[in-house]
Amino acid sequence: MLEIQKKYQIGVRKFGLINWIGAYNLYVKEVSRFLIVWAQTLLSPLISSLLFLSVLSLAIGNERGNVLGFSFISFLAPGLIAMSIIQQSFSHSSSSLMIGKIQGNIIDTLLAPLSATEVTLAIILAAVTRSIIITIISMIVFSFIIEIYIYSFFYIFIFAFLGSFILGALGFIAGLWAEKFDHMATVTNFIITPLSFLSGVFYSVDRLPEFFKLISQINPFFYMIDGFRFGFLGVSDGSINFGLIYLTILSAIMWLISYYLFKIGYKIKS
Repeated sequence: MLEIQKKYQIGVRKFGLINWIGAYNLYVKEVSRFLIVWAQTLLSPLISSLLFLSVLSLAIGNERGNVLGFSFISFLAPGLIAMSIIQQSFSHSSSSLMIGKIQGNIIDTLLAPLSATEVTLAIILAAVTRSIIITIISMIVFSFIIEIYIYSFFYIFIFAFLGSFILGALGFIAGLWAEKFDHMATVTNFIITPLSFLSGVFYSVDRLPEFFKLISQINPFFYMIDGFRFGFLGVSDGSINFGLIYLTILSAIMWLISYYLFKIGYKIKS
């Protein structure tokens, strides 16, 4: 057996340091997975954002004063887009792992000549791609409905990228941990949703009591949405530079956790 392994180099990577072709194909597979059901993955979050925008503008839009120097609707729109991409990036990577585990086809990924680095980055970057597409579509559609301000495409992109990368990594970790979809609902209901609503999507955090304002200062969702909104309006509740550094470090930490858990086969290898 040892002679056969040596002769045919069984278990030896033959792709160099990085298997670019394999990682790219896994990325394309993940992107194709959400493009096939585009009505559910791309159109649905857009409709949800439009419903939020319509209901809130009809209910309190005319009565609400300016927020950070802009109309309430102009302030609200970037936050709704950011909340949408946060939820969708988490949904993509978590469902990818969960469906693979339930249907048993995760074995195809485990047996492929791909390292933990290549698998985690391919799946997480596919989640980022889904979020970026949603961002672009939402910006185009919203521009026909309300006045959209653009201060900096760079900040829009970088905070959309960092936010969706962090949530994509969190979704990857949750997908490994969860054994059924009820577990995923627990993460969504007790982590994603509360942090989203405490992040200043619908209001300026300056209006919060001191205790909740303090929570917002350590809430990564606040910096994701605040930085993303800064790209549109050019104003923010917090420090943009601090938020950029904070989210960059958090992105690295979340990826390292997802990499380590996949590397050791957490809940996917017996």
